[in-house]
Amino acid sequence: MAVRTKPETTPAHDAQKLFFEIGMEQRRRVGRALRELGVSFPLAHALRVIEPGRPLPMGELADHLFCDASNVTGIADRLEAKGYIERRAGEGDRRVKVLALTPNGIELRRRVLRIMAEPPAAIAALSLADQRALRDILRRAVGLQT
Repeated sequence: MAVRTKPETTPAHDAQKLFFEIGMEQRRRVGRALRELGVSFPLAHALRVIEPGRPLPMGELADHLFCDASNVTGIADRLEAKGYIERRAGEGDRRVKVLALTPNGIELRRRVLRIMAEPPAAIAALSLADQRALRDILRRAVGLQT
């Protein structure tokens, strides 16, 4: 019979739990704002990844979205139907399909990026000194030394 042990609890585990809670609330807030724009989170994430003037192969979009290429086809279909992207043949290999933002897609992307850049209320409510400390700690955690 296996002995059940208490899950490990370290400050890092506590921090992850808090990140998760803040992230879930942020996801709900962002989701509401995106629905007001008429796009789902997966469509908005795809718009975030496709940069203006830089068509992106569908396979690369799948990699960025951490999904199967077949899922990208549905995302591309919906974005194209709404007039936000267009499919083109890839330069040098017409078998490769690339996705390019339309002018309407560029404008929607700008709005999506603004929504996604808004800090969670829990972080925005911190003092400026705490916001800076949190930013600096997170930079170190991901290796982006200032």
